[in-house]
Amino acid sequence: MKTEHIERPAVLAEMNAAFYRYEQALITNDITVLDELFWHDPRTVRYGAGENLYGIDAIRAFRAARPSQGLERQLVNTVITTFGDDMAVASTEFRREGADKIGRQQQTWVKMASGWKIVAAHVSLMG
Repeated sequence: MKTEHIERPAVLAEMNAAFYRYEQALITNDITVLDELFWHDPRTVRYGAGENLYGIDAIRAFRAARPSQGLERQLVNTVITTFGDDMAVASTEFRREGADKIGRQQQTWVKMASGWKIVAAHVSLMG
């Protein structure tokens, strides 16, 4: 891929909007938006801090059962890189008030006919 296809300003702006829309939905537990932003496919994967979820149905079940309190967090070191017009990787660290561990989140996004979708996600905590 030619480097001029990496981080095209218009594509990067779209991806930033999608990423921060996801973040707002995450901290407010807006399950509708969270579901909208994940690819609705059995091949979607989300590795969480304590769970491995394979497929959109497992991801939906996790979201429905997750406590809705204590979701606020501060993002640091966020890096979003787009590749061409329809693929991006978003990486960030996060911290929660009163928690000693640093969280890490990485998502692979693909732009589909219905918009930007997370096709793979990984969340982990550092001790």
